Amino acid sequence: MRVFLAQTAHSTLGLLCARRLVRLTFFAAAAFIGANLSSATFGAVMATEASTINKGEIEKIVHDYIVGNPEVIRDAIEELDRRQKVAEAESAKKVIGQSRDQLFNSKYQAVIGNPNGDVTLVEFFDYNCGYCRQSLTSIAKLLETDPNLKVVLKDFPILGTPSTEAAQVASAVREQLKGDKFFEFHRKLLSVRGGVGKAQAMNVARELGVDMDRLEKDLKSPAVHDGLAQVAALADDLHFSGTPSWVIGNEAIVGGVSLPQLKAKIENIRKCGKTLC
Repeated sequence: MRVFLAQTAHSTLGLLCARRLVRLTFFAAAAFIGANLSSATFGAVMATEASTINKGEIEKIVHDYIVGNPEVIRDAIEELDRRQKVAEAESAKKVIGQSRDQLFNSKYQAVIGNPNGDVTLVEFFDYNCGYCRQSLTSIAKLLETDPNLKVVLKDFPILGTPSTEAAQVASAVREQLKGDKFFEFHRKLLSVRGGVGKAQAMNVARELGVDMDRLEKDLKSPAVHDGLAQVAALADDLHFSGTPSWVIGNEAIVGGVSLPQLKAKIENIRKCGKTLC
């Protein structure tokens, strides 16, 4: 049954892609043909052709054009992808502008580094995310070398129930550990080998001297659920589909970012107020 559903989904996707491709290439062909004609002449030609050419002839024209100019398919898809990225970037800027308090100053987050820093780097992460473990090294180095950097950590558990349970424990731990002390908890938990869930998070909390009775009580607080719900809503608005994801300045980024890239964006924010000067 699963195989059948997968094959059906694959066939349906292929059909949709094919239809999309035909539409793209038809308009690309039309644009190519009309490029050397005035708008009035091209419009007249199209109107005349539409009344005299039947569907089969139009399909043959498009087919012949695609076969003769296959690169137009690539160009059209690349242009569509470029426009989508521009639209997503503009949408993200709007969301960041409207949600600054929730992104940078929410009570449902951990703040490490300089709480009054002149640049804020926000990371959406999952404790079972391999790339988040790699990013941890970059964040630690940034904090060591940049005394004016504020880093905001937002629990975004997307890798199953264990991730959600670990995030819940971390949310409750924040009631007792702040700043560098919480970052120590964060680093230890992200460094655990194998899967991370409630048991691993509770063990790390115990190692760091957290009051376990209070922790159990705080785990039942509505604030734990509310905080994770707020982060999930922000991630959805920003079209974050994976971890790590980042917000710096007015830019939203999905995926791993190297230390040199992060440094460059931070320096640019200080230089011109944007991640790209």
